[in-house]
This record gives sequence, structure tokens and C-alpha cells, in this order.
Amino acid sequence: MNSKSIYTRLYALASGILLTFFYQAASAQQSIKPLSLNEAISLSIQNSKQLKVSQARVAEATASLKTANERQLPDVSVSGSYLRLTQPNIDLKLNTGSGNGGNSGGSSPKVNSAAYGMANVSIPIFAGGIIQSGKESARYLEQAAKLDVDKDREEIIQNTIAAYSNLYKAKAAVTLVEENIKTSDQRVKEFSNKEQNGLLARNDLLKAELQQSNYQLALMDAQNNLKIANLNMNIMLGLPDNTLLQVDSTVFKVDNNVDGRGEAEFEQLAYQNRKDAQALGAREKAANAGVKGAKGEYFPSLAVTGGYVAAYIPNVVTITNAITGGVGLKYNLSSLWKTGSKVAGAKAQLAEVQANQAKLIDGIHMDVYQSYENYLLSHKKMDTYIKAIEQSEENYRITKNKHDNNLATTTDLLDADVANLQSHLNYAYAKADALVAYNKLLQAAGILESNNK
Repeated sequence: MNSKSIYTRLYALASGILLTFFYQAASAQQSIKPLSLNEAISLSIQNSKQLKVSQARVAEATASLKTANERQLPDVSVSGSYLRLTQPNIDLKLNTGSGNGGNSGGSSPKVNSAAYGMANVSIPIFAGGIIQSGKESARYLEQAAKLDVDKDREEIIQNTIAAYSNLYKAKAAVTLVEENIKTSDQRVKEFSNKEQNGLLARNDLLKAELQQSNYQLALMDAQNNLKIANLNMNIMLGLPDNTLLQVDSTVFKVDNNVDGRGEAEFEQLAYQNRKDAQALGAREKAANAGVKGAKGEYFPSLAVTGGYVAAYIPNVVTITNAITGGVGLKYNLSSLWKTGSKVAGAKAQLAEVQANQAKLIDGIHMDVYQSYENYLLSHKKMDTYIKAIEQSEENYRITKNKHDNNLATTTDLLDADVANLQSHLNYAYAKADALVAYNKLLQAAGILESNNK
């Protein structure tokens, strides 16, 4: 073996040792946390920024409903004033009983101040349905906001499952590549001994060393992907960035099934359970109430009114216990030509909601169909990859035996090794993708959260 080959081997060995050292040193500084899928879902829901935004919108809708309900409560107002006056000219045209039909000729009273106070109460009886329509609209909008929270929660669950699966795939890739590096290191040692004894061409040794370097590069990429997936999961769960998560591989099982339910049944479940469809239904009812409320401005308003008045003008008059009561009728004539545009706007909002409902129906149909087909495809892939593992392992065994007996080339052996690694990676990825596809189908049917409790 010449010096160049020795340097190549030493460089590859040193790179592997340094990489392993730095990775282990970084891992030692991290806190290791075993993480189940259910715990990940719970933490992501607790720490979701989007869910907090949606819950704030629910609080806003609840306040709007309270405001709409308060519009039917009595309006009560109290006012009062104390005024300083200049010397006014006062000519009282009152019959004082003197028989002259006017003032008795006495001097006018001196007035330099006045005070009065009043209280008014108005209880609405009829307002053209505006109040009731407003309450109805606000109630449905609050319901829609709560359904939006449920929809966002299901999206968070699905995103968490996808992130958990990505973390599993990244970890599986690191593990499988590390195992292959061990095999590759052993192969390089064997080839080096053979080459020194003249039993192997130097070119074959270089091919093995090249594959060893390629596996080292693949490990770097896999570890980098693992770090990114781990950080992404920590951010979702609200954990410190240096937390090293350990996923539970038992959740990636192949027996997730739909219990014989077909695509049509899942589509029916979607129409019954999808929170976005229910939210649009609530918004349609709110829009209908908005149309009624807009039309209500064509009608007059009727209210029961009552009040109390007290006044005091020195040297002129003192008024107490002046209580009023009655019925008030109000009609804004300008509503005859101003309300039409409001009604048209309310109807346009209703038409927009109805168009979105029709659009959503098509979207649900496509979403369920695509999710169902992806679910079936994921299971077909797993079955195929199981066979591929059996085939690749047997192919590697046969090729290695042939190579040991000089019946197969080194290139054939290395290709068989790569194919074996790829088949194991494909199966690990397929298990993770199958879990995601299964839960995506449940999400499309609107039953994801109920199946992950």
C-alpha cells in the first residue's frame, strides 16, 4: 500500500472520529427527553400560537354577542346643569287673578341663575327585528369562531404527527447509515489486507474507500437533518432548543386500518364532522340574520319611555316630582332610500358564504379522495418494501459469496450494499409516511381529534 492510500484511510478515519466526538459532545450538553406521540400532541396544542390567536377571536365574538344582547336592555340617562345668567328681561304672561288678563304690574323677578336635572328611561319594544337579528347573527358568528378553534386544533394535531414522523425518519436514517459505516469500515480493512497480500486489485480497494467516504458524507447529511427535525419539534412543543427528543418507534406500526370503510363512507363522515363545513354553515345563518337586520331599517321603532324632571329658577319657579311616561315612535324617512344599499350588501355577503360552501364541498370531495388513495398507496408501498428488503438482503448475501469466490466484481458487491441500505431506508420512511397518511385521512373526514384522545 502506498502513502497516498494510507493518507486517504487516515483522513477518512480521522473525519469519522472527529464527527462522532463532536456529535457526542453536543449530545452530552443536551437534555434527553423520551417523547410519546400523545405527549407531543398535547404539548403542541398547549403551545400553539395559532390556537391562541383563534381563541382570542372566540373571546372577541363572545364580546360581540354580549353587546348584541345588551341592545335590548333599557337605555337610562341622567343629566343636569347649573347655569349663571345675565339679567334677563322677563315678562310673565300669567293670569294672577287680578282680572286684567295680564301681569299685576309688579316688578319682574331678578334671575341670575338656573338649575335643572332630568332622568330618562327608554325600553325598546319593536325595532324592525334589528335587535333580534343582531343577536342571532352574533350568536352564529361566535359558534363559527369556536368551530374554527376546533379546526385549527385538528391541523395542529396533524402537523405534530407529520413533524414526529419526520423526526423518526431522520433518526432512522442516522442509525441505518451508522450501521452501514461499520460494515464499510470492516470491508475496507478486509480489502486492505487482501490488497497487501496481492489478492485484490488496488482499484477495488479504492472503490471500497470511496464508498466509505460517501457513507461518511451521508451520515453528515442525516445528522444535520436530525438536528433540524429535532429543533422544529422543540419549537412546536415549546421546549428548550437543546432538548434531544427520543421518539417512540412503536407507534409506527403497519396495522393502521380503516376497518373496511370505503371512500364514500369517509366522505359522508367529512360532511357530518368537518369543522370548516360546520363553521361555514354557522356563517351562512349569520349572513341570513344580517339580511333580516338590514331589512329591519325599513320599519319604525317603538319604545316605552319614562322620565323625571326637576328645575329651580330663583324667584321664578321650582319644579319637583315632574314624572313623565308614555310610548315613543320613531321613523327615519331617509331609510326609504338608504336601506336598499345595506340590504344589497348583506345579500352579497350571504351569496359569498354560499359560494364558499359550494367550493368547500368540492374541496372535501377531493381531499377525502386524495387522502384515501394516499393511505392505500402507503400500505402498498410498505408491502413492496418488505419484499424489497428480503430481496436486497438475499442479493447482498449471494453477491458477497460470489465476490469472496471471485465470481462477482467489487462494483457488484458495493452496488448490492447500497441497494440493501436503500431498501431499509425506504421501509423506515414508508412506515412513517403510512402513519401520516392514515391520520391525514382521519383529518379529511373530520374525526382526527376524536381518534387521538
